[in-house]
Formats: sequence, structure tokens, C-alpha cells
Amino acid sequence: ESSTHLPAPKDVMIYSYNFHSLLRWSAVKVDRGLVLYTVHFKTGAFNQWDEMNCTRIAKTECNFSRSLKERRWTVVLRLRAELGQVTSDWVETDPFVAERNTTIGPPKVNSVTVSSDSLLVSVTPPFGPEAGDFLQYHVSYWENATSTTKKEIKTSNTLFKIGNLKESTLYCFRIQVELMTHLDLQLLGLQSAPDCYRTTIS
Repeated sequence: ESSTHLPAPKDVMIYSYNFHSLLRWSAVKVDRGLVLYTVHFKTGAFNQWDEMNCTRIAKTECNFSRSLKERRWTVVLRLRAELGQVTSDWVETDPFVAERNTTIGPPKVNSVTVSSDSLLVSVTPPFGPEAGDFLQYHVSYWENATSTTKKEIKTSNTLFKIGNLKESTLYCFRIQVELMTHLDLQLLGLQSAPDCYRTTIS
């Protein structure tokens, strides 16, 4: 395989958010012709490169979520550029484990029901949990006037109450998800933006 003229792709990075995993890289510039890219993967269990849905593609990213049957698999990807019969050297990624290396986004807040002394919050998890997963929501909340003192509650319910609040007072809260798996791995997600509501007058 002659790799004399074609440089290897640079800036090869794995981006993984809520278990949607992409390999991205910078385009290889040539004077003429269309450079295509091929990505292979192998798992920690089998030391053998396999093709996936990214063979001779023109775009500079490859979604490999579907090739990962299990989020706890260790995978390594490799990538090369191709122009006609000419290919570049392969570039390998570091080992990637979705369960450890993905970024978990904040949950989606569906609704907030306000009363004089509580906020009833309904959320949707940021991804579809698998068997053996345990999701816990870390909720920090504070009075907007005195935002220095924050209180925190932890819950595994998608419907929960922030209680013992003062009436007619503005409260803000942020939520982040903690994923615990069957391997006792813990992955803490990103915090949501603050959501603020004023309690009613009883």
C-alpha cells in the first residue's frame, strides 16, 4: 500500500454525548480528486479490525454508536484517507469505553408545578437507561435572593418535590444525572441551566 503522497488525517477525536459516539477528524487537503475515508474498529476482546458503516465516506465524521453492541466494551478505532488506489497511514484512537468516556447531558425538565411551599418537578432522563443502570438526580436549589446557600436533594424518581419552601419567594434549581452501572462505575453528568420559579401565596 503506497502511502507516499497522501497524508494521514489529523485532529482525530472521539466525541460521545449521551452514548451517541462520533469519530471526527480534519479533512485531508489534496490538489485534485476527492479524498475518501475508511474507519475500522476492534474491541478489547478480539484483536481483529472490522469494517463498519464508514467505508470510503466523504464526510469527516463517523457515527459508531451502532457498532457498539455494549456500552461497556472497550473499542479502538482506526482511520485512513484514500484517493483512488493511494492510501494514507492508519491513525489509531486511544481505547474508548462509552460507559466511562461519554458525557452525560442534563435531564429534560418536562413540567414544574408551583405551590406555596413546594415545587413539583417532572424530568426525563437524558438517554434511555439499560438493564442494570441506576440513575440518580442531584438537585441543588436556592433562594434567588441568597444564592450563596444551596441545598441539595438526591432522588431516583423522575417526579420529585422540592419542599419546605417559603411562600411568594423566587427559587432556582439545577439538576445533574449520576449514572451508576452494574460495575459500580459512577458517571456524573453536566448540570442543567438554572430554572427559577416563584412560589405562590397560600
